[in-house]
Amino acid sequence: MATSAKADRLRAGVVGVGYLGALHASKYHELDDADLVAVFDIDRPRAGEVARQYGCVATATLGELLDRVDVASIAVPTAAHAEVAVRVAEAGVSMLIEKPLAGSLAEGERIAEAARAAGVAVQVGHLERYNPVFDELRRVLDRPRFVECHRLSPYAGRGGDTNVVYDVMIHDLDLLAHVVGQEVAGVEAIGVPVLSSHVDIANARLRFEGGCIANVTASRVSLKRERKLRVFQPDAYVSIDFDKRRVVIAQRREPESGAQSPMAAIAVDEHELGEADPLASEIAAFVAAVREGKRPQVGLREGLAALRLADRVVAAMDVPEER
Repeated sequence: MATSAKADRLRAGVVGVGYLGALHASKYHELDDADLVAVFDIDRPRAGEVARQYGCVATATLGELLDRVDVASIAVPTAAHAEVAVRVAEAGVSMLIEKPLAGSLAEGERIAEAARAAGVAVQVGHLERYNPVFDELRRVLDRPRFVECHRLSPYAGRGGDTNVVYDVMIHDLDLLAHVVGQEVAGVEAIGVPVLSSHVDIANARLRFEGGCIANVTASRVSLKRERKLRVFQPDAYVSIDFDKRRVVIAQRREPESGAQSPMAAIAVDEHELGEADPLASEIAAFVAAVREGKRPQVGLREGLAALRLADRVVAAMDVPEER
């Protein structure tokens, strides 16, 4: 670790600068409270390209990067999360780890143990927590009874090294913990590989202890991109579109005198939120937590909980090579 986190600006690095890691680099570069000082990738030409773009150093080794920074984003393939994160923790560097926390629960717990021993902060990149439409949803939640999640995208090649549950569905598994606020009592799931050697499309039915049901679909082999979540609760229906930042709230009301249509008893509020950059907000929140010595909003506890639920979904598929 280069300096104390109490310095005016934290020195930041990014480990792994593929598509997503390069986005992390760009957000640190734009941040007022941090300086992007170094990137590292085993693809040296790629690291050099990103370093030149954002005016920082491309280090020859991970250790060299860790000697220069206070905080780091880990955006390497999921299979390498544990190995890299443990080294980052042992260097005394706080980290933002892209989701999922690790490739398995055992590896996630290994990361947690190393981070706690070193006293460093860990934030897990569950990005949708920082999407403003999710704040809108939380504002109107009231005892959800049925939740439907659709997270679909065209095949891009990235993430094909792991089950779509860990790559895509895990976003919604994390959000559901806050939408429903109850423990999951039962899981049914199905998943099939389509274009990769792992499950590419999956559906899970989650039954919560209070009776709420969630139907969750994730695909990385669809023809179009869709990220929507719908909640049905007493006297109301709420739909949010994470991509378009659109919110629809339909609530029962007393109809006006003489109204003939059944829809007169339903008040509909549909609106779109302004431009937002959830990744920039996520990284800013991480840097602020480290600077202020606070626990990250989405930390080890949340990352491990999402991983445990993802494991239960995959186990319910009864696909031996994915367990």
